[in-house]
Order: sequence, then structure tokens, then C-alpha cells
Amino acid sequence: MLKFICYPKCTTCQKARKWLDDNKIEYEFSDIKLDNPTLDELTEWYKKSGLPLEKFFNTSGLLYKSLDLKNKLPTMSENEMLKLLASDGMLVKRPLLVGDDFVLVGFKDTEWSITLSK
Repeated sequence: MLKFICYPKCTTCQKARKWLDDNKIEYEFSDIKLDNPTLDELTEWYKKSGLPLEKFFNTSGLLYKSLDLKNKLPTMSENEMLKLLASDGMLVKRPLLVGDDFVLVGFKDTEWSITLSK
């Protein structure tokens, strides 16, 4: 079963959820604000995604900007970045779609279609 992690008030997350529903794709829903991903989950998802860790940060979020992470991330270790992501779900880019052998970060319907049709 896919795990769909999002922030319900986010319009991109709403589009992604509608896309999943319209395509009759079953998923387990998780509100990132109420159920913050753990350090272990984030570490696993990061490794599974094949993406640079920086792609997991919600760069348009208020918290990201208030912490000046644009300037701090380049000097942080992977472990420090993962701990920071685990400290507050609002720092995590969303939505996340987690499958057995993939993790999609952010919503791009073409990418989701290709990945889910495999």
C-alpha cells in the first residue's frame, strides 16, 4: 500500500490527492503536521528516492525562510539535515508518495504516472 504524506491545506497536496483518487490508486493518508516523519523514516525515504537530500526541504515554507536554511544547508552534514527535517514536518517538501521501492517528492503528474505504471 502506498503512503501519501501531505499537508491538507497545501494546494499542491490537494491536487496530488485528487490525482490519486481520480486514478483509483489506493493509499494510506498521513497529515505531515499531525504525524511528523521520524528520523528513521526520512533516512529510509531519502535513500530510496535517489534524490539529493536538499530536495526534501520545503524551500517555499515560512519556517525554511525564517531559519535561513538557504545559507545554512550547504554547510550541514546529511545527519544534521535529516535531524532538522525530523524536527518539524513543515520543513519537509510535500506531498510525498512512498512505495515499496520508490519515493516521490513533490507532485508532478507525469512523473507520478510513469512511476505508478511500472
